[in-house]
Amino acid sequence: MRLLVTGGAGYIGSHMVYRLIEGGHTVTVLDNLYSGFESAIHPKAHFVNGNISDRVLVSKVISEKKIEAILHFAAHVEVGESVSNPLKYYENNTIGSEILIRTAYDSGIRKFIFSSTAAIYESSDVPVTEISVIKPANPYGLSKWMTEQILRDLSAVTDFKYVALRYFNVAGASRSGKIGQSTPNATHLIKTAAEVATGKRSKMAIFGTDYSTPDGTGVRDYIFVEDLAEAHVLALDYLDRGGKSDVFNCGYGRGFSVREVIETVKKISGVNFQVDENPRRPGDSASVIADSAKIKTVMGWKPAFEDLELICKTALEWEKKLNKAD
Repeated sequence: MRLLVTGGAGYIGSHMVYRLIEGGHTVTVLDNLYSGFESAIHPKAHFVNGNISDRVLVSKVISEKKIEAILHFAAHVEVGESVSNPLKYYENNTIGSEILIRTAYDSGIRKFIFSSTAAIYESSDVPVTEISVIKPANPYGLSKWMTEQILRDLSAVTDFKYVALRYFNVAGASRSGKIGQSTPNATHLIKTAAEVATGKRSKMAIFGTDYSTPDGTGVRDYIFVEDLAEAHVLALDYLDRGGKSDVFNCGYGRGFSVREVIETVKKISGVNFQVDENPRRPGDSASVIADSAKIKTVMGWKPAFEDLELICKTALEWEKKLNKAD
């Protein structure tokens, strides 16, 4: 298929582009490089530097490249920043997405895959299903939930079809070592721990040690980025076969605490780095674990890399590569 990937120079988007091109698809990447890197884009992809809210540009790309479907990854993703600067998130993640969706629909696009998040859920259900209570604890989650509503409402009254994949904690780097997470000052746990283990940071912190979890630290479901990319390929096939609009969780159904992740990185790296203990951050939840039975049943998704040590090892190797490049 001829595909447009927004945010294809970013962490998850770049892995998706590699997987799509390896699968024989023709890919155009739209990215403004706010948090992405042109070097992360597959050399066979066509790159357009621009914004999802640029209606003229998006229409032109869809027309000239004869785009058949869109995979939308372009978004701001830092939970803490969304709390301190909510308008930035609503403007980009919600309003920008609405403009993209409207432009796509007006340009004849009828298949759309949306990068959503488990941050939309209230965390009281363990594990979380697609029908669990929706109660975003931060503007990031709410900005994504609002976009889901736009997609749902458009799909309900037109022939526009979408799949929203609700990610849990995406981590790791490509096993080939070609791409990984390069965003500076990232707050993702495994990325941060790998930076400390390789000397890029002098220390790291645990935010909250008094949660109602086994060791008092937050518990999350970590999914390897290449398993997530495969879920998107299946979602694309699902829509291409005439599948109805729907939402799906993407996670492994098993959680690891912040302390467990840190100890895993220490073990793999052989570095006993400094870890401070700080108060909770606003907007964080105690435990978020996926029930992914639906995507496994409907699409036949079979995660191939459900291994915390593998995830941490690829992240660590990517940091070592970045350090050499610097």
